[in-house]
Amino acid sequence: MSEHFALSSDLISELLTGMRLRGVQYRRIQTGPSFGISLNAKPGHAYFHYLAVGSAVLRTEDGVLHELSAGNAVFLPQGAAHQLLSSPEESTLDISCFESAPLGDTVSAVNLCPTTSAIPSAILFYGCMQFDLGGMQGLGPLMPGLMAVDATSDRYPGLLPILAAMKGEICSGRIGFAGILARLADVVAAMIVRGWVECGCDYASGLVAALRDPRLARAILALHRHPGRNWTVSELAEECNSSRSVFAERFQATIGTPPLRYATELRMRLASQWLIQDRLPIDTVAQNLGYTSQAAFSRAFKRITGCPPGASRGSLVKSLG
Repeated sequence: MSEHFALSSDLISELLTGMRLRGVQYRRIQTGPSFGISLNAKPGHAYFHYLAVGSAVLRTEDGVLHELSAGNAVFLPQGAAHQLLSSPEESTLDISCFESAPLGDTVSAVNLCPTTSAIPSAILFYGCMQFDLGGMQGLGPLMPGLMAVDATSDRYPGLLPILAAMKGEICSGRIGFAGILARLADVVAAMIVRGWVECGCDYASGLVAALRDPRLARAILALHRHPGRNWTVSELAEECNSSRSVFAERFQATIGTPPLRYATELRMRLASQWLIQDRLPIDTVAQNLGYTSQAAFSRAFKRITGCPPGASRGSLVKSLG
């Protein structure tokens, strides 16, 4: 194994460790021959669809059509608005307009089959989940709006049996299937993100280029592994066996921000995740990130995010309520 490959693997592991996929809403949908479902944009979320039976057309906001067949999975990491249709000519209704029956805490069933159709024409599993890459949040905007999955390709080894398990759970309706489906959907989404990163992130620039550059990757890995350390530019340059000036210039040119600014923004992204999603106390977050006092952390947080830590937590709780 080459040193560069090992370093890239470490960074991919770091990305997946910080990633949070929290299911907000899952639905098992069965339809008749004709259907049209629209889903609104959900910033900060991702959509996931798995078509277990039948066929469908997915239309994105720009009008592009994606034909789906049984066994296909689609991940929309930007939470973009889109439509699921039996055919491009079909009219649509928002997903919230359809009656649903609860199957568990986060999973519900939607039956769009007309009374004349005893057997569903299509069965799909849909998920809308909070999507947070933690310290690697800068990768989010670089991801494509839609990631259609061919489970048989080399990019997604091991995905085929998981999708097969999803189909089995969807079609069998065994006890506890709803909770199992939700967990499998989270795993599939994580594998899709991993495949995208491993294959070069479709040659996206900026942070991705830095992650794949051994002259910068060691410093980024060190920052993500030890965000609470009071790093200097010289120490980060040493991680990459580079001079201070050469490292700083390369970092700025590749990522678009100076090393220490990146370090501070990384701390604040992690702080937001720990405060809002993990519900850690402010003083604990400040200590974990190397601040000598809660006041110093609060000043830094407000300088970067525009609001104090307490207000940030409260605003998100209110938006989720």
